[in-house]
Amino acid sequence: MSKTKKAVFKVLIEAPIEDVWRELTRTDALLPFFFNSRMETPGLEVGAPMRMQSASGKYTGVIGEILEYTPPTRYSHTFRFTNLDDSPCRVTYELKEVAGGVEFKLIADGIPAGTKTEKYMTQGGDYIVKTLKAVVEERSLPFQSRFIILMCKLTERFTPAKCRSELWPLGNVSSTASKDHVVLDEE
Repeated sequence: MSKTKKAVFKVLIEAPIEDVWRELTRTDALLPFFFNSRMETPGLEVGAPMRMQSASGKYTGVIGEILEYTPPTRYSHTFRFTNLDDSPCRVTYELKEVAGGVEFKLIADGIPAGTKTEKYMTQGGDYIVKTLKAVVEERSLPFQSRFIILMCKLTERFTPAKCRSELWPLGNVSSTASKDHVVLDEE
């Protein structure tokens, strides 16, 4: 059995837990902290498929299946990049009320070790927590986040054809990103 990795990213967000939860689980707007993607799902409930589409909707970058949905404290789903052939991993978002706001934790586990998925997850986790914090607290984005979103927009036309959204309909997502495929052995 191949080795897997776990990555944990956390931040204190100075806001009510309901505000953080609402922003994290939006399906009606672009999510700057998810590289300006839009989450699409028929419903935020266990077993539902989900996908993250580019701002234009032409490309799907991530597919998954919701594994846990416990408002406003925990949300988990399988996660697979559509441009890679790596096995899916699991992403969990934990919110905990603490003095001064909400401790937000992003946990990625079952990441296939030594893969591009591992590299992308490690690089993206820090961006996600910092940008979510900025969105919820300030309603404005730091320069780095604005720059990355601009680059996503400018480079969208170079996205591999295998990521076109019509190739990743929600009806087929669960069969390709099932929790049964997530390997959770640790290093």
